[in-house]
Amino acid sequence: MKTSLLPAEHDHKVSDLTDPQNDEDTAESDANPPCVLVFNANDPSGAGGLAADAVAMASVGAHMLPVVTGAYARDTAEIFDFFAFDEEAVSEQARSILEDVEVQLIKIGFVGSPENLSNVAETATDYPEVPVVAYMPNLSWWDETQIDAYLDAFRDLVLPQTTVLVGNHSTLWRWLLPDWSGERPPSARDIAKAAGEFGVPYTLVTGIMLPEQFIDNVLASPQSVLASEKYERLDAVFAGAGDTLSAALAALLASGTDLAAAATEALSYMDRCLDAGFRPGMGHVLPDRLFWAQPEEEEDNGDPDSPPDFALPPHDTRH
Repeated sequence: MKTSLLPAEHDHKVSDLTDPQNDEDTAESDANPPCVLVFNANDPSGAGGLAADAVAMASVGAHMLPVVTGAYARDTAEIFDFFAFDEEAVSEQARSILEDVEVQLIKIGFVGSPENLSNVAETATDYPEVPVVAYMPNLSWWDETQIDAYLDAFRDLVLPQTTVLVGNHSTLWRWLLPDWSGERPPSARDIAKAAGEFGVPYTLVTGIMLPEQFIDNVLASPQSVLASEKYERLDAVFAGAGDTLSAALAALLASGTDLAAAATEALSYMDRCLDAGFRPGMGHVLPDRLFWAQPEEEEDNGDPDSPPDFALPPHDTRH
């Protein structure tokens, strides 16, 4: 059963992402990978930001059109500061490429300022037929005043344009349900209902703590739960998991994958990236988004006269 990305009355048109396509209409477009316009920041650690988007989307088979919204000053352990681009620089990047390339989806990461959020929302409004995947990262490293202004602008300007909202359970809970007074934590559907009040049809909630060292990840609408994937909690602190997941989800949706199937596949990809994670510095573990490209271990034939093999390792993954 296919899951329509949006209810029928919504302004966005998403049949091209969820319904079988006509062979004549898609003959030319099938020769090219789907294009995803991404608003996100540069992360010099490679943990998240545009670096994460680029590798994750390429792994899935999509072509990323990056719009740089600013730059973090950070290492693998923490974020020290952020330098936002001027809003005109951000909007001109997007305008220039959109006049040339047809995009199948827009992905919104961290853009750094309410002014940039306004420009991003305006871009999404100009392309109502293009679905939007929006990721809300943990902003606890930032100044509280800046956090409040950013979250308010995101809620009022970006959420009404968002098709799928992605975020960690605790992050979305504190943002969308700050006055929650229930005896139990809000469920994914509770959070989806709160996001739905601002026009979001679907929310992917990650990192829901379960007993016995498991976490749940749930795709929900305000009306129902559409998919759920449970994984064993890994004994490490990771940086960049959310960007990895949201990028993979965006690329899969842009490729025409059904929403529930795309969420399941993106979660599986993220889990395997984390399982193969590595620590390049003294801080957190980073996802290995190219785990699929690592050569398989081969037995040593013990022949000392064999010349060294400097060829690139082959792999079976198709792009």
